[in-house]
Amino acid sequence: MATHNAIAAIGQAILGLLASACPRPEFAGAQFELYQGQNFQSPMDEGICLYLHRVTPANNIRNLPPRLAPNGKRYRPSLPLDLHYLLIAWARDAVKQQRILGWAMRELENTPLLHASLLNQHGPEQDTFDASESVDLIMDTLPILDLGAIWEVAKHHVQPSVPYIARMVRIDSDIEITEAGPVQTRVLGAGKVIER
Repeated sequence: MATHNAIAAIGQAILGLLASACPRPEFAGAQFELYQGQNFQSPMDEGICLYLHRVTPANNIRNLPPRLAPNGKRYRPSLPLDLHYLLIAWARDAVKQQRILGWAMRELENTPLLHASLLNQHGPEQDTFDASESVDLIMDTLPILDLGAIWEVAKHHVQPSVPYIARMVRIDSDIEITEAGPVQTRVLGAGKVIER
């Protein structure tokens, strides 16, 4: 199942998907990068960046049962997370910026389910996700006050952006739950005084 590298793998997979589908004649100089707050001070000239601005517990399920491995071993429950991104378009003129934003949004809507093959292809390790896993990627809405707080890090570089959520990312634990064997004998000592 998904290792702790899942968060990094999802961002890289989204950008890898866009980079491989990019119509290069139209957006010849387009770059596709993960951004941190400091990147907004000297942004790219043209392309798409993905900014992870928040990670929250998955709302639809919080108390997962222990994870059962194929070999029958039980592990601590997975950590279910939602990853909140801003997809941001950059270009030297507004028309091109809006065109690349529209293209990127359409491309992500064409692939709303990120399968393990895509996630592992672009991630830091080739086995971050199990072959049966996938992640939903959906467009979100963001209150204007929250958006303003996010763009506070960019100051004078505010750009058109679209919020997305990668839902139900399960990060698995490698801590095995060990259980004691069945009781063989019962020893009762009620009322006995133990000398020390």
